[in-house]
Amino acid sequence: MGTLTKIIESSLGIPAHIQVNLFATILVVLLLWLIRLTIIKIVNKRTEDVRTRYIWRKTTTYVVAVVGILIIGRIWFIGFQTLTTFIGIFSAGLAIALKDAISNFAGWIYISWRRPFIVGDRIQIGDFAGDVIDINMFDFTLLEIGNWVKADQSTGRMLHIPNGKVFVEPVANYSQGFPFIWNEIPVLLSYESNWRKAKEILYEIIEQHTMKLSQKAEQKIREASEKFLIYYKKLSPIIYTTTQASGILLTLRYLCPPRERRGSEDAIWREILSRFAEHDDIELAYPTTRIYSRLLEKQPAKQQFEESPQSEDSSEDKPAK
Repeated sequence: MGTLTKIIESSLGIPAHIQVNLFATILVVLLLWLIRLTIIKIVNKRTEDVRTRYIWRKTTTYVVAVVGILIIGRIWFIGFQTLTTFIGIFSAGLAIALKDAISNFAGWIYISWRRPFIVGDRIQIGDFAGDVIDINMFDFTLLEIGNWVKADQSTGRMLHIPNGKVFVEPVANYSQGFPFIWNEIPVLLSYESNWRKAKEILYEIIEQHTMKLSQKAEQKIREASEKFLIYYKKLSPIIYTTTQASGILLTLRYLCPPRERRGSEDAIWREILSRFAEHDDIELAYPTTRIYSRLLEKQPAKQQFEESPQSEDSSEDKPAK
């Protein structure tokens, strides 16, 4: 070993103590990598659940990384007698040189500890929305929804967002606490339609499609109320009535799971169109413009007042006597 060290030192100019540190570093990295690989293989054999495998894979990665940094740091910085001194100087250097990276790392700690969202949740942070598919030490990944695609469906793009965004942007979670959202469907009828009959039909349709969901929502809201101050007086669907320039607007408001918004709208609209087609006194409205012209309207007939001819008294000159 001593001979090999001297050969490397003479040929490459690497001092002996540096060679020892390099060898120890490589040994630590290989050992930790083998430990992580062994744990992952054991987990993969014992479970086929994708979520469980993901959690173990991410957890072992973080643990191995932290342990490796501490051990390798102790190898290279022998002058630091205590771990506290090493961590203090190491942290101070990082804070100066890597401000954004430290912010993202702090964001990861916040996400892991406070759990504003977890993998599988549907969230919106700032202007971005999507399903959380991965959380790393410096960023998290969303499978984007919305944007140019309607009704909160996936665009197919993956968004990598720095963890530090959780400190400066509001986070809206579709899945946490109360796993339902309120959705609204506007139905515009013409003013000539029988809107009362249409409203009864819409109530039948919406109650048929949301009866089971309302029962589940009541149970979920009781569970969520133990942790959050969530209070709804009415969870059953409701229809609001108002008027607009083009007709009478009936707005259906109902609960649905976040990922079933478009599917529920499709099913409800198909039944609305089928049911309305059975009634001649119900028709959907669309923006229209009406023009009034006095020339085209019938004018009331003017009364003709006939003036009677004025009788003139004709006086005859009598001859003078």
